[in-house]
Amino acid sequence: MTQTLTLIGFGEAGSTFARAAGWEDDARAFDIRPVDFDAAAVRGCASLADALAGTPSVISVVTADNALSVAQDAAALIAPGTFFFDMNSVAPGTKRAAAAAIGAAGAVYIDVAVMAPVNPSRLATPLLLSGPDAETGGAVLAALGFTNLRIVGDDVGRASTIKMLRSVMVKGVEALTAECLIACECAGVTDEVLGSFEGDWATGADYRIDRMLVHGGRRAAEMAEVVKTLAALGIEPLMTRGTVARQAQLGGLGIAAPPAGLEAKLAKVRNAGQ
Repeated sequence: MTQTLTLIGFGEAGSTFARAAGWEDDARAFDIRPVDFDAAAVRGCASLADALAGTPSVISVVTADNALSVAQDAAALIAPGTFFFDMNSVAPGTKRAAAAAIGAAGAVYIDVAVMAPVNPSRLATPLLLSGPDAETGGAVLAALGFTNLRIVGDDVGRASTIKMLRSVMVKGVEALTAECLIACECAGVTDEVLGSFEGDWATGADYRIDRMLVHGGRRAAEMAEVVKTLAALGIEPLMTRGTVARQAQLGGLGIAAPPAGLEAKLAKVRNAGQ
């Protein structure tokens, strides 16, 4: 990798990509939170302006509720011709608004949807790309080390639409799992209910609740964007509004390092549904 890259946001996705790719001094990073950039051997920047100065490629991986403002702030600083890869989980309308800001600055906007957790796949995480410059953008991402890229259309918003509608199911099942098992714990019937399902529901439930506890706040912000997506399609987001609330509830418990095992996790969250 011979070109400079800027990462805006250095949470799970940004730091995972940086460590896997070995970008080191070829990459700069900026985050509004205190971050140990040295652990990933990238150059941390004190400001967004410093991070964007002279870079040919930008990857934005921030929380959904900050995605548009970050794009707008970047548009005031970014050089013409810079590739801006918006990997945030937001509604297609939000992506189009971000694209308008980046495009007005003369930069190149690519709608990118991250279709699976970045761990353990890292640079092989499936990415969907859309927009008029998606093919060229895909070549840039491939040069940066990403290996699982698929172009899904010429329109900004198509990749994000696929991601948003998939999240109705994925994050909705997480929320339903938590609601069911919190109630089971309160009633003292967890083993009986889990045993009534076919397959190993306990293992899947353990994983889903773990993800909600660690990332529920970020997931709630994403699902708020899903609500916008459904509403724009004329679909009343009855279930998804509940998903927003349940994800926010578990994420708000402040359990950043959940204990191992479903039983221990449920003991931590037992009162969350009351």
